[in-house]
Amino acid sequence: MDHPRRVQILRAIVEDYVHSREPVGSKALVERHRLPVSSATVRNDMAALEDAGLIVAPHTSSGRIPTDQGYRVFVDQIAAVQPLSPAQRRAIQVFLEDAQDIDDVMERTVRLLAQLTHQAAVIQYPVRTGTTVRHVELVDVGAAVLVILIPTSGRVAQRAVELRTALDEPQLLELRARVLARVLGQALDAVPSAVAGLGETLPAELREAGDAVGETLSLLASATDEHRLVMAGTANLARFSGDFPQSISPVLEALEEQVTMLRLLSEMQQDERGVAVRIGSEECDDPLAEASVVATGYGPRAASKVGVVGPTRMDYPTTMASVRAVARYLSRNLGD
Repeated sequence: MDHPRRVQILRAIVEDYVHSREPVGSKALVERHRLPVSSATVRNDMAALEDAGLIVAPHTSSGRIPTDQGYRVFVDQIAAVQPLSPAQRRAIQVFLEDAQDIDDVMERTVRLLAQLTHQAAVIQYPVRTGTTVRHVELVDVGAAVLVILIPTSGRVAQRAVELRTALDEPQLLELRARVLARVLGQALDAVPSAVAGLGETLPAELREAGDAVGETLSLLASATDEHRLVMAGTANLARFSGDFPQSISPVLEALEEQVTMLRLLSEMQQDERGVAVRIGSEECDDPLAEASVVATGYGPRAASKVGVVGPTRMDYPTTMASVRAVARYLSRNLGD
């Protein structure tokens, strides 16, 4: 929009409505924001904004509220995300630096973001782009073999596999050697193809165990943390259920459906300000059509995502700043 005064009026309407949840009238705008024009001029500008689809009049009020398109223009007019204050950044550091392990970091991050933004917060576990197989161990546990996958990321995965015929120690050692010959040093996503047909290459007495161990390793390698989300703050959304005109249920269901959220987050590309903002019905067939999502990437190549979900009546500048600040802290303090 290339009309500075109308941009100013739209910004004032958004800010007032986000703060009060009440439709905004021309007289209140002139008084509250000390606009150097008359109420009549503001009414004319508001009529132009309404014709452009940026604001709308609720049927019960003479005031106006922003539309999804109006929020989009408002967000796009934010030239740069304002950094948090030193005190706020220090609070983030203090809250997160005492985390005991990666699970604790994830839990603390979403709790912190939910507190900072008063929205629901989500974070994807770090995507370990260079993770390979460091070791595989096979342990006899009676009628089963415990398959242990140790990747270079250090996050050990294990699963027991039952065998119809138990293996003695020499057989177990031979099977482990055959498995390691195929997978040692391989990227995790290459493990399934590396162990495909393993049983066919083994002596007859090891074929059943080889197939079972190969299948288990494939499952362990595929079930990586990067497909997990942690969330907090859904109670914040419940407190603002009136901001979801139809129903809050699709939003809560989408948050619980991790595949849906991972797909949405992966499709959001951050802009030059370091964040991505998706507003309401911009994706008309989406279960989050009545919500906004502010997200960004963290870690190597910003491959992992962190963000918040809330109503379109959101304090976008503060939310964008909080999400970006937390992501930057994670990027600095989480190794690959």
